[in-house]
Amino acid sequence: MSKCPFFGKCGGCKYDFTSPEYKSEKLKSLGKITPTHSPIWIDSGTRRRADFCFAPNQFGFFETRTKNIVNIDKCPNLTDEINQILPLMHKLPWCGSGSCLITQCDNGIDIAITSAVPYFTPEFRTAALKLPAIRITWNNQVIKYTQQPIVHFDDQAIEYPSNAFLQPSISGADKLRTLVQQHAAGHKKIADLFCGLGNFTFALGADGFDIVGTGTKRDLFKHPLTVGILKQYDCVVMDPPRAGAKKQCIELTHSDIKKVIYISCNPQTWQSDSQILTSNGYKLTTLIPVDQFAGSTHWELFSVFEK
Repeated sequence: MSKCPFFGKCGGCKYDFTSPEYKSEKLKSLGKITPTHSPIWIDSGTRRRADFCFAPNQFGFFETRTKNIVNIDKCPNLTDEINQILPLMHKLPWCGSGSCLITQCDNGIDIAITSAVPYFTPEFRTAALKLPAIRITWNNQVIKYTQQPIVHFDDQAIEYPSNAFLQPSISGADKLRTLVQQHAAGHKKIADLFCGLGNFTFALGADGFDIVGTGTKRDLFKHPLTVGILKQYDCVVMDPPRAGAKKQCIELTHSDIKKVIYISCNPQTWQSDSQILTSNGYKLTTLIPVDQFAGSTHWELFSVFEK
């Protein structure tokens, strides 16, 4: 493929990931962030989840800088399994408007619809039941359920909650997990913060903390792990949402934690949090950009801070 057929129309991509210049153009978006290692590039066509939008007789992605919907029946950035269901999604009798998160789990397709319209029509339910998906929800109300969606982290099978966070590709999740394992090697007691479903938790034998997911239920934005709690750990792994981990970073600077492994999906908040750590005794020793979101301006940053 020489060019994505939707590039420049839909707002899903800032860069054409099929272009020979893609990598050099994407690297410029790092700005003043200076990696210590070469970037890791995740292949296109491997994204296992995508958030679509819909309106009556429309289904796809928003057009760049508008609320117009570009009808998408095949995206070269997505897995074959998701692309196979897209033409069927177009044929649904959509009512109202909203978003539709399609996730390829390890045992089938999960569809989570969110809309200001609190209901779906009988016609929509009849059509949706025919979709080759194992679970379909509308505002968390179940339309179809044949089996619990499952995802695996190495050999650990985890039930996938509707609308839960998941790394966008299996290969990206695997590469990040490998990096975390390599840099956490030798540590005896590890805290995995913002652990989600446990992409790192099980591989590390760590204590996981998050609002939802497989770890201890704790809102780390309001209640970060305190210095007293941190005393039992010798390494911390953090993978926060785009809002970053400001309060937790402040607590870490007062602790005896020697190594902080920080995975960030937002370079802007990472820079702010990094400044907190490096201004208070930590040194940035590793920074590896990971192109988790091919075509977009977004980077995943894998970083290690030590003192």
